[in-house]
Amino acid sequence: MQKVYGSAAEALDGLLFDGMFIAAGGFGLCGIPELLIDAIVESGTKDLTIASNNCGVDGFGLGKLLDTKQIKKMLSSYVGENAEFMRQYLSGELELEFNPQGTLAERMRAGGCGIPGFYTATGVGTVIAEGKEVKSFGGKDYILEEGIFADVAIVKAWKADETGNCVFRKTARNFNPPAAMCGKVCVMEVEEIVPTGSLDPDHIHLPGIYVHRIIQGEHEKRIEQRTTRKKEDA
Repeated sequence: MQKVYGSAAEALDGLLFDGMFIAAGGFGLCGIPELLIDAIVESGTKDLTIASNNCGVDGFGLGKLLDTKQIKKMLSSYVGENAEFMRQYLSGELELEFNPQGTLAERMRAGGCGIPGFYTATGVGTVIAEGKEVKSFGGKDYILEEGIFADVAIVKAWKADETGNCVFRKTARNFNPPAAMCGKVCVMEVEEIVPTGSLDPDHIHLPGIYVHRIIQGEHEKRIEQRTTRKKEDA
């Protein structure tokens, strides 16, 4: 199977439709699929439901899709860096389903493993548990969370070979592996495509069986927050 495509638009061709469910990798602005997000913006696809740890920042990352009002609903664990997100949510323009961070990651991973649901103690006795089944194991209550099964997953890796075996770089690994797993089709952007067989099998973070389409490109890698200290006098 030929998995390498020439551009983000080509890799997403035939996959996008209004009202679809997308799982997106990244944490803050670290490891986000910048090029694929831009291609979705250009496509004009609307009424999107997106599962992602957060929604980028104003004017960058998934925040671009907020600016164009292409997102209908977000499944996220943190949304504190985006003023437009807050405005749309408080005005009723955007639906939001909060997920504890570990629960969101496990929902993605569970979907990728074909697991429709699992029980977790996280959120018991809080608003997170409202409307969810509660079951006791060993005298302790757990709530039922559903696995995430997305129409398309968009993720970013550091290196991949032509078959999709990939390596993530340090903290940019974050939500990318579970997001990649839970998509019916996974589209991955990478910084470098290497020949098949050149990656050490013991160093592969995500096997190519989960990856269907790959693009290589240049990335801005914007820093979300920069904290510096004043230079001390000599």
